[in-house]
Amino acid sequence: MITVTEATATAGAIERLSEEGVSIWLDDLSRKRLSSGNLAALVEAGGVVGVTTNPSIFQAAIGSGEGYQEQLADLAVRGVTVDEAVRMMTTADVREAADVLRPVHEATGGRDGWVSIEVDPRLAHDTRATVAEARQLAWLVDRPNVMIKIPATEAGVPAITAVLAEGISVNVTLIFSLERYRQVMDAYLAGLEQAAAQGLDLSALRSVASFFVSRVDSEIDKRLTVLGTEEALALKGRAALANARLAYEAYEEVFSGPRWLALAGTGAHRQRPLWASTGVKDPAYKDTLYVEELVAPGTVNTMPEATLRAVADHGEITGDTVTGGSAQARADLAAVERLGIAYDEVVGLLEDEGVRKFETAWQELLDAVAKALDGKEVAAE
Repeated sequence: MITVTEATATAGAIERLSEEGVSIWLDDLSRKRLSSGNLAALVEAGGVVGVTTNPSIFQAAIGSGEGYQEQLADLAVRGVTVDEAVRMMTTADVREAADVLRPVHEATGGRDGWVSIEVDPRLAHDTRATVAEARQLAWLVDRPNVMIKIPATEAGVPAITAVLAEGISVNVTLIFSLERYRQVMDAYLAGLEQAAAQGLDLSALRSVASFFVSRVDSEIDKRLTVLGTEEALALKGRAALANARLAYEAYEEVFSGPRWLALAGTGAHRQRPLWASTGVKDPAYKDTLYVEELVAPGTVNTMPEATLRAVADHGEITGDTVTGGSAQARADLAAVERLGIAYDEVVGLLEDEGVRKFETAWQELLDAVAKALDGKEVAAE
């Protein structure tokens, strides 16, 4: 974990990203990070202006047990269910993190300073349950700078609209395909329109669309390696960036169109693209690849700690590396398709895998908490 001293040192390196219009959110949260003052230090001096969480992050944090013993003991004495215990621990961490980020939220007029918490991944294919869970999480955390994460599944898309229409800010997660991204932006605009029709203040609503990056390269590179031709190998490491750059092109198109302009006149804010899964999976690639090559105004880059360290230490920020790259991006994805690697099949697979991975992490977390609660109950007796 980054120490308080190291957090202070990161500011200079990250500052250039901020100047280019990129907001840095930390893709991690734990009770230890909060209690040690590490998160506060990263916020105060390290350039971090937001936090994202997901089931895997909480599985790692709570599964370790570090910092959660006292709360677990209280929950065991009360005899709560495992699901309730997990909800109480995760929302407590997010609430405290939101308080740490509150000054950023106020200083930026609500642009940054957000903390995200995801709905139960087991609800990813149930629209009504997702909406109900989003309401519950927003109520439990009860902070103006919390975003509820909703996966961009077929069932999740209408949930995005419904939740926004109720005045709840949303982080849309697990976006892999350009088609799904357009559906997400459409769902966002529909949510704003419904919120406006109900007289809600659109200036208080914010949203980001989490477009996943490194997993695209991992899957396509694997297939290119199997092909093994010179042409195939030359395309490795290019598909994910191409996909993201075309997503940014779509973002610029949608948020300059007449439907958006009508909403903008009422105080609405754009749904910013958020580059997720920016930790490099292939050690052959530079560890700052998905930061340096995805610099564009009005974006968010949510980084795991290792990537934040790497960018602070040796990141090279040379300006906007996204705008104007759509022609090459289309050429790169077309070249992959010509080799027999179907884009639609890959992104569909990644969406399904993403949901399953979060479901697995969530179940592992439930199992760990169940075991801990049993142990606390025995100790209390």
